[in-house]
Amino acid sequence: MSTQIKITHTFNAPRELVFKSLTKSEHLMNWWGPKGWTFEVSKSDFRPGGVFHYSQRPVDGNVMWVKFVYSEIITPEKIVYTSFFSDEEGNIVRAPFDANWPMETLNTITLTEDEDKTTLTMIVAPISPTEEEIKTFEDSKEMAQEGHSGTFDQLDEYLTKI
Repeated sequence: MSTQIKITHTFNAPRELVFKSLTKSEHLMNWWGPKGWTFEVSKSDFRPGGVFHYSQRPVDGNVMWVKFVYSEIITPEKIVYTSFFSDEEGNIVRAPFDANWPMETLNTITLTEDEDKTTLTMIVAPISPTEEEIKTFEDSKEMAQEGHSGTFDQLDEYLTKI
Protein backbone atom coordinates (compact mmCIF):
# COMPACT_ATOMS: atom_id res chain seq x y z
CA MET A 1 0.00 0.00 0.00
CA SER A 2 1.35 3.37 -0.99
CA THR A 3 0.84 6.11 1.56
CA GLN A 4 1.41 9.46 -0.09
CA ILE A 5 0.03 12.91 -0.71
CA LYS A 6 0.01 14.21 -4.27
CA ILE A 7 -0.36 17.90 -4.99
CA THR A 8 -0.51 19.41 -8.48
CA HIS A 9 -0.44 23.12 -9.27
CA THR A 10 -0.08 24.96 -12.57
CA PHE A 11 1.76 28.29 -12.61
CA ASN A 12 1.45 30.90 -15.32
CA ALA A 13 5.24 31.19 -15.57
CA PRO A 14 8.14 29.49 -17.35
CA ARG A 15 9.71 26.45 -15.70
CA GLU A 16 13.14 28.10 -15.17
CA LEU A 17 11.52 30.85 -13.10
CA VAL A 18 9.40 28.45 -11.03
CA PHE A 19 12.49 26.31 -10.38
CA LYS A 20 14.49 29.36 -9.20
CA SER A 21 11.60 30.41 -6.95
CA LEU A 22 11.63 26.95 -5.34
CA THR A 23 15.38 26.79 -4.80
CA LYS A 24 16.78 30.24 -4.04
CA SER A 25 16.47 31.76 -0.56
CA GLU A 26 15.94 35.28 -1.88
CA HIS A 27 12.81 34.01 -3.66
CA LEU A 28 11.59 31.55 -1.02
CA MET A 29 11.54 34.30 1.61
CA ASN A 30 8.78 36.02 -0.36
CA TRP A 31 6.26 33.21 -0.59
CA TRP A 32 7.14 30.03 1.35
CA GLY A 33 5.17 28.87 4.39
CA PRO A 34 1.79 29.65 5.90
CA LYS A 35 0.37 33.10 5.18
CA GLY A 36 1.29 35.70 7.78
CA TRP A 37 4.08 33.63 9.38
CA THR A 38 7.63 34.91 9.66
CA PHE A 39 10.20 32.88 7.79
CA GLU A 40 13.97 32.87 8.28
CA VAL A 41 16.62 30.86 6.47
CA SER A 42 19.39 29.47 8.67
CA LYS A 43 21.20 27.48 5.97
CA SER A 44 20.69 27.08 2.24
CA ASP A 45 22.96 24.72 0.30
CA PHE A 46 21.09 23.66 -2.81
CA ARG A 47 22.90 20.59 -4.16
CA PRO A 48 22.62 16.80 -3.70
CA GLY A 49 23.66 16.18 -0.09
CA GLY A 50 23.03 19.85 0.71
CA VAL A 51 20.74 21.20 3.40
CA PHE A 52 18.00 23.81 3.60
CA HIS A 53 17.27 24.70 7.25
CA TYR A 54 14.72 27.32 8.17
CA SER A 55 12.42 28.52 10.90
CA GLN A 56 8.84 29.69 10.67
CA ARG A 57 6.73 31.30 13.35
CA PRO A 58 3.04 32.12 13.53
CA VAL A 59 2.10 35.57 14.84
CA ASP A 60 0.90 34.16 18.16
CA GLY A 61 2.94 30.98 18.53
CA ASN A 62 6.28 29.29 18.93
CA VAL A 63 8.99 28.99 16.33
CA MET A 64 9.14 25.75 14.31
CA TRP A 65 12.34 24.57 12.65
CA VAL A 66 12.32 22.48 9.46
CA LYS A 67 15.21 20.88 7.61
CA PHE A 68 15.45 19.52 4.05
CA VAL A 69 18.26 17.26 2.85
CA TYR A 70 18.49 17.18 -0.94
CA SER A 71 19.19 13.84 -2.62
CA GLU A 72 18.54 14.54 -6.31
CA ILE A 73 18.40 17.74 -8.34
CA ILE A 74 17.85 17.93 -12.08
CA THR A 75 17.68 21.59 -13.10
CA PRO A 76 14.98 22.75 -13.91
CA GLU A 77 12.79 19.67 -13.76
CA LYS A 78 13.16 17.68 -10.55
CA ILE A 79 13.97 18.12 -6.85
CA VAL A 80 14.01 15.22 -4.39
CA TYR A 81 14.58 15.76 -0.68
CA THR A 82 13.77 14.40 2.74
CA SER A 83 12.23 16.81 5.22
CA PHE A 84 11.74 16.74 8.95
CA PHE A 85 11.03 18.99 11.89
CA SER A 86 14.20 19.89 13.73
CA ASP A 87 15.63 21.93 16.55
CA GLU A 88 17.69 25.06 15.97
CA GLU A 89 20.82 22.90 15.48
CA GLY A 90 19.12 20.77 12.81
CA ASN A 91 18.55 17.59 14.86
CA ILE A 92 15.36 15.65 14.09
CA VAL A 93 12.49 16.28 16.52
CA ARG A 94 8.84 15.25 16.63
CA ALA A 95 6.39 17.50 14.79
CA PRO A 96 5.23 20.23 17.18
CA PHE A 97 1.59 19.82 16.10
CA ASP A 98 1.32 16.02 16.38
CA ALA A 99 3.62 13.53 18.14
CA ASN A 100 2.53 10.84 15.66
CA TRP A 101 3.43 12.73 12.48
CA PRO A 102 6.08 10.72 10.55
CA MET A 103 9.63 11.59 11.62
CA GLU A 104 10.74 12.06 8.00
CA THR A 105 9.04 12.44 4.63
CA LEU A 106 10.40 11.96 1.13
CA ASN A 107 9.37 14.81 -1.17
CA THR A 108 9.57 14.63 -4.95
CA ILE A 109 8.84 17.74 -7.00
CA THR A 110 8.66 17.55 -10.78
CA LEU A 111 8.13 20.52 -13.09
CA THR A 112 6.81 20.20 -16.63
CA GLU A 113 6.45 23.12 -19.01
CA ASP A 114 3.79 23.62 -21.64
CA GLU A 115 3.53 26.91 -23.54
CA ASP A 116 4.91 29.17 -20.78
CA LYS A 117 2.88 27.44 -18.09
CA THR A 118 4.57 25.17 -15.57
CA THR A 119 2.88 22.28 -13.83
CA LEU A 120 4.37 21.30 -10.51
CA THR A 121 3.64 17.85 -9.13
CA MET A 122 4.68 17.17 -5.56
CA ILE A 123 4.55 13.76 -3.94
CA VAL A 124 5.07 13.50 -0.19
CA ALA A 125 5.53 10.07 1.41
CA PRO A 126 6.54 9.08 4.94
CA ILE A 127 9.87 7.29 5.33
CA SER A 128 9.75 4.06 7.41
CA PRO A 129 6.60 5.09 9.28
CA THR A 130 5.08 3.23 12.21
CA GLU A 131 1.42 2.11 11.97
CA GLU A 132 0.43 5.10 14.13
CA GLU A 133 2.40 7.50 11.91
CA ILE A 134 0.72 6.07 8.79
CA LYS A 135 -2.70 6.65 10.35
CA THR A 136 -1.81 10.24 11.35
CA PHE A 137 -0.40 10.92 7.87
CA GLU A 138 -3.51 9.49 6.17
CA ASP A 139 -5.80 11.49 8.49
CA SER A 140 -3.84 14.68 7.67
CA LYS A 141 -3.91 14.39 3.87
CA GLU A 142 -6.60 17.00 3.35
CA MET A 143 -4.97 19.47 5.75
CA ALA A 144 -1.58 18.97 4.07
CA GLN A 145 -3.03 19.45 0.59
CA GLU A 146 -4.80 22.65 1.67
CA GLY A 147 -1.60 23.92 3.26
CA HIS A 148 0.47 23.28 0.14
CA SER A 149 -2.23 24.75 -2.11
CA GLY A 150 -2.24 27.93 -0.03
CA THR A 151 1.54 28.13 -0.23
CA PHE A 152 1.51 27.59 -4.01
CA ASP A 153 -1.17 30.31 -4.34
CA GLN A 154 1.33 32.64 -2.64
CA LEU A 155 3.96 31.58 -5.18
CA ASP A 156 1.46 32.32 -7.98
CA GLU A 157 1.11 35.85 -6.65
CA TYR A 158 4.87 36.26 -6.20
CA LEU A 159 5.59 35.07 -9.77
CA THR A 160 3.49 37.95 -11.16
CA LYS A 161 5.84 40.43 -9.40
CA ILE A 162 9.25 39.17 -10.54
